[in-house]
Amino acid sequence: MAEPTTGDTVLARPGPLRSLASKFTLFTTVLAFGVVVSILALDFRQDGFDAGKGMLLVVMVVLAAAISHFTLRRMARPLSQLQAGITSARNGRLEPIQVSQTGDEVEFLGESFNGMIEALAASQRSLREEQGLFEKRIKDRTDQLEEAIRTAQAASQAKSEFLAGISHELRTPMNGIIGMLDIALDRQLSPDLAEYLQTAQSCAYSLLSLLNDILDLSKIEAGKMTLEKIPFDLRVLLADCIKAQQPKAGQNSVSLRAVVSPDLPSEIAGDPLRIRQIIANLVGNAVKFTEHGSVEVRVGGRFVEPRQFLLQITVQDSGTGIPADKLLYIFDKFTQADGTISRNFGGTGLGLAITRSLVELHGGEVQVESELGRGTTFTVTLKCEADAAAGAPQEKSLPATVSSTPGASGSPARILVVEDNHVNQKVVTAVLRKRGFSIELANDGQEALNKLEASAAFDLVLMDVQMPVLDGLEATRLIRKEARWDALPIIAMTAHAMNGDKERCLEAGMNGYISKPVHPSLLLSTVDEFLLQKTT
Repeated sequence: MAEPTTGDTVLARPGPLRSLASKFTLFTTVLAFGVVVSILALDFRQDGFDAGKGMLLVVMVVLAAAISHFTLRRMARPLSQLQAGITSARNGRLEPIQVSQTGDEVEFLGESFNGMIEALAASQRSLREEQGLFEKRIKDRTDQLEEAIRTAQAASQAKSEFLAGISHELRTPMNGIIGMLDIALDRQLSPDLAEYLQTAQSCAYSLLSLLNDILDLSKIEAGKMTLEKIPFDLRVLLADCIKAQQPKAGQNSVSLRAVVSPDLPSEIAGDPLRIRQIIANLVGNAVKFTEHGSVEVRVGGRFVEPRQFLLQITVQDSGTGIPADKLLYIFDKFTQADGTISRNFGGTGLGLAITRSLVELHGGEVQVESELGRGTTFTVTLKCEADAAAGAPQEKSLPATVSSTPGASGSPARILVVEDNHVNQKVVTAVLRKRGFSIELANDGQEALNKLEASAAFDLVLMDVQMPVLDGLEATRLIRKEARWDALPIIAMTAHAMNGDKERCLEAGMNGYISKPVHPSLLLSTVDEFLLQKTT
């Protein structure tokens, strides 16, 4: 018999003197003995005691005791078996008991108990079968879920690889197109030809903007969009955004102005690229949908903690406005307030979707109020870091750029351009030589190493990443192994512009990063920055 577990109620088996049979036998014997004693006492009182009669009474007493004991044993045995069965069932063993064929209530009770045991055993078997089926279903569903997760991860990886590849393949020719157009527009051209090239340049930048939006949206959806936290001057950033939108505002006869609160800290720590993108998207939309009137950008905020600044950016226009029933959908991807907007104004409906996602990444929110025919107001709040003790920015004197930054020897700086695409070679060479730099070309990383070995007089290296023979990352690692080239600035100039590409370039030992298509002014300012750092 199994031992009872902790918490079970233990029912003790009655002892030999407490059983029902013992009690009934003792009661019958005592009763018969009492009757005999009473009769004998009566006979003694009447002086008529008969020994034969006494012996007969004794025999009757013994016989009565024997009969009662036999009868109770016949009844007590099945009860004892029933008790053992109940104890066994309580310990988890559902086994039927042996039923004595007494033909009375005791037999009925035993048969009923066996029926109950059989029903419980059948129920337990059914439960075990159901549990087995349930566990099998859970295992099957778990296997299906794991397979679905693996499939989704593989699809996400394939998507990321496709986007990285398509980004590189699109940016490489875009760099050639935009670069050649910039070079051509820098020459003396007839008005008609200049207009044609400017139109082509505008289309190229629109295509580049669309490519950037699609890549940004893909990074956001994949959860791979990360934010930097570096100090920057928001006033300078805002001025750049306004300046970039002035030509479009002039075409639409729109007054574009910015108002900055005097309480705005001199420097804010955040991601200047993404905050610039938020402002540019909102201002660009406001200018595009305002055919006449004004667009005003207001920037301010307040400190909620000594180091936490709640930045508020408001863009208000007097344009077409948005119907009230469309306000809930303008932040959806590829959605615009009206089907005619794309035909009349262009766009894909990605700008506001990306803006909201970038705002949420900053832990902020964007709100919109609009009245049809009277204009729209977007209000963005962003959580940034700033020093409450810092005052307004001081006027800074920036170093003037010169036509050619001198190298270590005082002659024009020598730059090694490592690039396998011949169109990109022409673009970069034209931009740099116009500033008076001395240029040397290498078609791959191995050729760059050979040229560095042959001449240690290079002041800076512009390094592509994806090249035959030896790629830019491995070439940079090999260069950094040589102590004589420790101070040589290496700037990545690559079409790899996905999330993490810049970090991989810096980890390989590069000093800076420029993504293609390369804007001439950005290229020159970056080169000037690193050459000035080297000479100081």
